[in-house]
Amino acid sequence: MAEPDLGVGYVAPVAAPRSPALPRRGARSLGVAFARLLAGGWLFAALVAAWWLVTQGSTSPYFPPLSQIISELWKVWVFHGIRTDLVPSVEHLAIGYVLAGVLGIALGSLFWHVRVAKQSLSPIVYFLYVLPAPVLLPAFIVLLGIGPAMKIAIIAFASLWPVLFNTVDGMESVDAVKLDTARSLGLTRPQTLRTVTLPGAAPQIAAGLRNSLQVAILLMVVSEMVASTSGIGYFILNAQQSFESVDMWTGIIVLGILGTLLNVIFVAVERWVLRWYYGERALQRA
Repeated sequence: MAEPDLGVGYVAPVAAPRSPALPRRGARSLGVAFARLLAGGWLFAALVAAWWLVTQGSTSPYFPPLSQIISELWKVWVFHGIRTDLVPSVEHLAIGYVLAGVLGIALGSLFWHVRVAKQSLSPIVYFLYVLPAPVLLPAFIVLLGIGPAMKIAIIAFASLWPVLFNTVDGMESVDAVKLDTARSLGLTRPQTLRTVTLPGAAPQIAAGLRNSLQVAILLMVVSEMVASTSGIGYFILNAQQSFESVDMWTGIIVLGILGTLLNVIFVAVERWVLRWYYGERALQRA
């Protein structure tokens, strides 16, 4: 079909060349994630394989074959241990950790909001902070008994300090220009705390919460090794004292799996909550 005559200077439209098809973003992201997983997990996989091979023919009662440990782990924990030992431990850990997080952020906000409170309570806070939490277990047992309340209290007590100190440091390091801007806009101190200070300190608060998670897992096990009748710590100690080394190793592996899983969940939640922060850092690097 002939082009219509539209006068001098008319140029017939030319179809733009098609750009080559790009791989889907989802597939590319999946490939990157797999590559990172492979790069970070090869050494762990190699160590597990070495453990399997070295202990395959072992007859030692203290270092049994890994195949036997895994078989016993399935029998002990999947069909019985989850309900009797794992669930109580996770309940104590969750309640104590949440209490420590809420109390740590609240106290840190109070110290930032009311300077007199910080000055008057700082000696008490630092006195309690330097006390090793495991040493206080006998006192907690005397005060609260050997039930769940003692375990939750000792977990919360030990996990409080990283959150508290990171909250205070994070709030005090918020950009002064932002605080001056909030003041010039007429924001009250509680409004400034809610809209400027807490978001600005959120990355450091998250770091404190992550450190507190490790402390909480540690105290969960320690509290269950003293005057307890259930939990992962009780199971490991009881198996060791009964010379049931296979059961002891299963408890250690379950504890490692639990800690790894909780850490992965925490990192995922942290990146979702602080996605604006990681977005800003990515723009700064670009």
